[in-house]
Amino acid sequence: MKTLILIRHAKSDWPENTEDFDRPLANNGLDDAIRMSKHLKNNNIAIEKFVSSPAVRALNTCKIFNQIYDLEIKTDPKLYNPSENNFYSAIYDLEDHVNSVAMFSHNNGISNFANMMTEDIFHFPTCGVAGFQVECQSWSEFEDARKKLLFFHEPKKI
Repeated sequence: MKTLILIRHAKSDWPENTEDFDRPLANNGLDDAIRMSKHLKNNNIAIEKFVSSPAVRALNTCKIFNQIYDLEIKTDPKLYNPSENNFYSAIYDLEDHVNSVAMFSHNNGISNFANMMTEDIFHFPTCGVAGFQVECQSWSEFEDARKKLLFFHEPKKI
């Protein structure tokens, strides 16, 4: 059994003359990421590894979560402006000894990918978190494995 946790980056800012990739987190995004990471930890959400888009806003969201979890962080460029296939590719790159992973990414890809796994159609707000139970022993079995939505948290509702 594996657990996949999808996390959309926290609210970002868009200062003048800043490329999309380099956008920093806004102050309320920083607050949401701190609150959400504590919420997951306080609810005993186990995570063994973080994989993040290398974009500044996603990676900084991941680093805030890592202040609570203290894990290895891997960046994967496939999680920046991702399609559903990019998520599959990033998942297939995971080592099988990792049973619970959190992936930090962007919309619309993260919402589209999550909606492929559940009948509960939803749109990820910034710093939204969805956890899925995946019935497989190897990440290579992910695509055909049964998936079940375990939780969906939004910063404004915690």
